[in-house]
Amino acid sequence: MKKKFKIIAKEVINHEITALKKLRSSIGNSFDQTVKTIANCKNGKIIISGVGKSGIIGKKWAATLSSTGTSSFFLDASNASHGDMGQITSNDIVILISHSGQSNELKNIIQFTSRNKNIKLIGVTAKKDSLLYKNADLKILIPIVKEAGPGNIVPTSSTTAQLALGDAIAIACMKYKNFDSLDFKKFHPSGSLSVKLKTVSDLMLKGKKIPFISENTLMKKALKIISKKGLGALIIKNNKNLTSGILTDGDLKRLSQKNQDYHSLKIKNVMKKNPITIDKNMLAVKALSIMNGRKITSLCVHSKKQKKRTIGFIHIHNILNANIS
Repeated sequence: MKKKFKIIAKEVINHEITALKKLRSSIGNSFDQTVKTIANCKNGKIIISGVGKSGIIGKKWAATLSSTGTSSFFLDASNASHGDMGQITSNDIVILISHSGQSNELKNIIQFTSRNKNIKLIGVTAKKDSLLYKNADLKILIPIVKEAGPGNIVPTSSTTAQLALGDAIAIACMKYKNFDSLDFKKFHPSGSLSVKLKTVSDLMLKGKKIPFISENTLMKKALKIISKKGLGALIIKNNKNLTSGILTDGDLKRLSQKNQDYHSLKIKNVMKKNPITIDKNMLAVKALSIMNGRKITSLCVHSKKQKKRTIGFIHIHNILNANIS
């Protein structure tokens, strides 16, 4: 019996793979037009609706678009006919998903959008002779596919194709808008995904917390400051307020072994020049990788291309304490 279930599972998946291949072959100019229309919607809203399984897929479309920088929401087709139609206003883009394109619940929305020239209707259907296809301003024709299961009656392969199409539109809009990981993080402030997307700027020490010291400071005083700061490093600045070097606990240990009488020297005479510095927008996980690769515990942070102007300091503990590894 178990073997039989495995065969059924593979048959279902094969049906859906075939559906996705047909969908891939069907992608054409209407897809390009749809992406540009959605991505360039400035003064209106993106509203998605559907009935039954297509409605569930529509909710996923709205969620994926919103999380990738294209604000959108799902409108329940049944409720639209009982007052919620007021959520659709001028300059909006309405996306209706329906395999048959003839669902009764969608007819009122189709009629409503058709009466308002400032509302653009995008129809996603598998039937070219349907009410939805004929009345849509932009038409995306999903190929007719064989559903998995007996009788070709259970929405499976067709809804898989609808789901994939929504993902394709969302990612295309994302790239069209140059929506990157930093933007993505803003919409995902909680959970493990947010942790992975934390940047150096989120975790670094700023302002007075940065262990700055003048390069003309005597080592005798520098030792007291590095001990007081408790960060295991000092960032050295010249008279132009630019970073000229770094001094770490490890440097001090090596220095004491070579020259026990170094207390009267100026810090610029013993510091390590040209410290490693990273951009504030670098992912914290990458900064950790640099530290591990270089076998160091801290990094200077700069903004844009101003590598000599340190605006932050990040220690390995700042990253590990944020549960990044």
